[in-house]
Formats: sequence, C-alpha cells, structure tokens
Amino acid sequence: MPAEAWQYNSAITVARVFILRVRLAGVIPMTGKDIYFDGHGRMLGKLLGLITVADGKGEEFDIGELTTYLNDAVLFAPSFLLRPEVRWAEVDGNSFDVSLRDAGRSVSARVFIDGRGAPLDFATTDRFIDLPGGPRQAEWRTPIPEWVVGANGRLVPGPFKCVWTLPEGEFSYIEGRLDPAGFAFNVPPTTKEESAQRAAA
Repeated sequence: MPAEAWQYNSAITVARVFILRVRLAGVIPMTGKDIYFDGHGRMLGKLLGLITVADGKGEEFDIGELTTYLNDAVLFAPSFLLRPEVRWAEVDGNSFDVSLRDAGRSVSARVFIDGRGAPLDFATTDRFIDLPGGPRQAEWRTPIPEWVVGANGRLVPGPFKCVWTLPEGEFSYIEGRLDPAGFAFNVPPTTKEESAQRAAA
C-alpha cells in the first residue's frame, strides 16, 4: 500500500527514529515507529494514533534496529561510521565488510560497491523477519540500482528496495524512492530527555 515516511539519525549517540504513515484500506490512518535508542530497538504500530496493533521489542529488535542504523549510515552518512566502535575489512575490489558495536552488541554486513565506490547493495543476516512461527534470522538486503543528486549537491540513493531472502524465494516488502530535496544534514538533536520521551510515546 502507499506510504510516507520520515526519519532522523544521530551520530552523537547511536540513535534512529523512523516514522511511517499509511491508510489501511485507503481510509483508516495508521502510524508505525521504528526506533533504536539507548541500546534498544522497538517497532510500534497504532491505528488512529490510539490503538496499538503491533509492539515489538526485545533482543531480536535490539539487534535488528542496530543493523538498520548501520544500513542507514552506509547509505546516507558514512561519516557516522568513523568511530572506534566500527570495524572494516576488505573482501575484494567490489565489496567490503563493516561491523558496528553498541550497547554490548555487534552487528555486521557486506557492502557491494560500483566502480566509484558507491554502494550497490547491503547484505546482512543480523535482522529477524517476523513469521507465523515467530521471529527468524534471515538475509536482509537493500539494493540501490541508482544514485541521484540531492540537497547541497550530495549523492543520495534513488529507487530502492528492502528484501528478505527466504528459502521459498525473495520477498520485497518495501519499494520506494527517497525525496532528494528532503535530506537535511547536521540537524541539531533535541535533548536526551526529550528524545527518550518522544521515542517512548
């Protein structure tokens, strides 16, 4: 279904807030929040802003949301990864491995690049897909076939997908396009207390 999303990522502390807005059946408003804050991840979905229809938290979400932060950093702001908690390893001329440690956990991914060094794909098994039998670790990828010029002349991802690789085949659950004019860099964060209150809301 059609959706709109907004997100904020911080390098001062490893933190991410992603907000999704959809209309179920084209009518009923629903919001989804994807959060990594203070070492913990959470997915929260509400109908009409009142009725909780999804609330995921725990170790799988802590690991998964930290992995999503790593993905965001690789694609949107690689300077976020110039910190002691990050490790890099060359694989070959077309790919490298990167890992990030935070709050006692470590996540990693393989990044595939083009001749310019721009990422073409990000692959990891440090995320969990929620299936009828419960959460299961599976390969998660975000292929980027094209880069476009965004705010301040920066290159940003163009069309993209979020894809699970499952035994029965690939499951592409998000297909979208980022607004090149919608990027803002070096946005001052709110205080830690305000961020915590908003994330918990």
